[in-house]
Amino acid sequence: MKRFYTLILMTLAALGTFAQGWPEKYDGVMLQGFYWDSYADSDWKTLTNQADELSKYFNLIWIPNSGNTSDFYHSHRKTMGYDPCFWLNHNSCWGTEAELRDMIRTFRSKGTGFVEDVVINHKNGLNAWADFAQENVTGPITGKTYKVEWDNTNYSQICSTDEANRNPNSGVAGRIKGAADTGDDFDGFRDLDHTNAKTQENVKTYLDFLLEDLGYVGFRYDMVKGYAARYTGLYNAAVKPQFSVGEFWDGNKNNVTGWIEGTKVDGKIQSAAFDFPLKYAINAAFNSGQWDRLADACLSNDPYYARYAVTFVDNHDTGRYNHNEGNAPVYGYVEAANAFMLSMPGTPCVFLPHWQKHKRAIKQLILTRHAAGIDNQSTILKAEATAEGFILNVQGSEAKLLLLCGKKAEYSTNGYQLAVEGEGFKLYISDDIDLSEVKGVADLPYHFTLPAGLKVNKGERCAFFEAPESWGNPTEVSCWNWDKTANYTQGNWPGTKCEQVLTMPNGRHVYKWTMATSDKRNANNGNEGIIFSYQNGSDRVQTKDMPFINGGYYTEEGVQSTIPGVTTSIAQPHALASENGAKRQGWYTLQGQKLSQKPLQSGVYIHDGMKKVVK
Repeated sequence: MKRFYTLILMTLAALGTFAQGWPEKYDGVMLQGFYWDSYADSDWKTLTNQADELSKYFNLIWIPNSGNTSDFYHSHRKTMGYDPCFWLNHNSCWGTEAELRDMIRTFRSKGTGFVEDVVINHKNGLNAWADFAQENVTGPITGKTYKVEWDNTNYSQICSTDEANRNPNSGVAGRIKGAADTGDDFDGFRDLDHTNAKTQENVKTYLDFLLEDLGYVGFRYDMVKGYAARYTGLYNAAVKPQFSVGEFWDGNKNNVTGWIEGTKVDGKIQSAAFDFPLKYAINAAFNSGQWDRLADACLSNDPYYARYAVTFVDNHDTGRYNHNEGNAPVYGYVEAANAFMLSMPGTPCVFLPHWQKHKRAIKQLILTRHAAGIDNQSTILKAEATAEGFILNVQGSEAKLLLLCGKKAEYSTNGYQLAVEGEGFKLYISDDIDLSEVKGVADLPYHFTLPAGLKVNKGERCAFFEAPESWGNPTEVSCWNWDKTANYTQGNWPGTKCEQVLTMPNGRHVYKWTMATSDKRNANNGNEGIIFSYQNGSDRVQTKDMPFINGGYYTEEGVQSTIPGVTTSIAQPHALASENGAKRQGWYTLQGQKLSQKPLQSGVYIHDGMKKVVK
């Protein structure tokens, strides 16, 4: 089988070569090696211990901002790094700088490079709102002197439009002398003035230190809507990373490609971007059965921009199930959504929780992608919705992939062999390809720890449901359960009431549904499944249709496990049914707190699943 990572020396040489924005014909896969509050799963030692396994499947790993924060510096309080303070001190909540360097060296020797989460839109003070840390270090690898200096007198490197300039509690109100912001304001930390020559010099110093001394191979630029695209281009042209991707959080393809074009230097694009238009199409299809949305205009299905598309199903913001209403995760059919992403052109970025929970399927999907020779500029031969599914056919350098998603995505499989199948999808590849490595992936089930004390009585038809945090503590949760011959919840929507049986240590509530003999109603249904729901004001909020497993323990993502000792037949789902749930249109803070109305204070919020700026 063709394996792009086999020759490590060739890979390492490639990692040191500058590409404009993103390499052409790139066939690698990236892992987002963290999620929100993943302090245990993503510390440097933990990741280093997984180097042998991760390096076999991933060419790039995107990790959190590794710089020290003021909170960690003063009190060792952990944050995700989006409150950056130090640029040259990398002893952080994720580990020491020595551990970081060891991790980067270990993976690099195996052909995998690291992408740093670079946060240069805004900066946090060391002790107050705007007292930036002055830094001066000698790089132990390069021997170079790296220095960043800040004007903490006139604050000329902070945008004059920053909220600190008008907030009397900031200590610097009316004293900030920088230029106006060239992008969206970010409320919470100081917006850097990228028109300032000294700021530009500092950023270049910082990025050079990341590449040349720490050993990163590229950058993920945070919140690039916050400053003009030309500055990303300016910095990349100066320091020459191999990989660069911007978080331009917008579902409109033209807006995202406009940012990509805006990074040009001497007519050459300097950065890729995350394919947010594809992300929202994936949500609509796999959450709500809107299959035609997978043919929406996005980066990865555009022959020109596919090279600059970094595709994803979820990330640390969108995939925060604790605050799912504001962050728009894919609630279920995660394997099917990943199968779609990993069959498409572009550079796929797998989300760490998806890798952890669906490791066998994702391994097989990655190996099948490599076997077909799919890269970021492969040709889409067919992309077509059916009434209840989607057909995707992609030509790789070695073979073709044929992906069928949903219930009715019928298409001739002559000339193809089945490579991978899972909940809601089947992935085929040309029949002359050796799949022994794909088929040899060990069964790797997700190990879910069941809450203690749950019981299924002999002969009982039942299910357990752990309600998401966003549901709060509803007074009544209902269950709707059916199969092809009967409804087991009285036949009247929303079904029968569940009993609250447990409160988890994290505050979530667990409910149990049990069928009473009188609840069964004969019916002629087209499929089978289970739904949980509750009344939220005038709206009824519900899960998607999920396959029923007797004694199953469900979350909003689907069934997680079964109660030990329960005899059950685990059926494959017959469809990816529509969710039909209430549309999530509330306003949320970036921390996931739901607001009662559109915010009155300026800043960045999440609305309709996207970052929105309120002036």
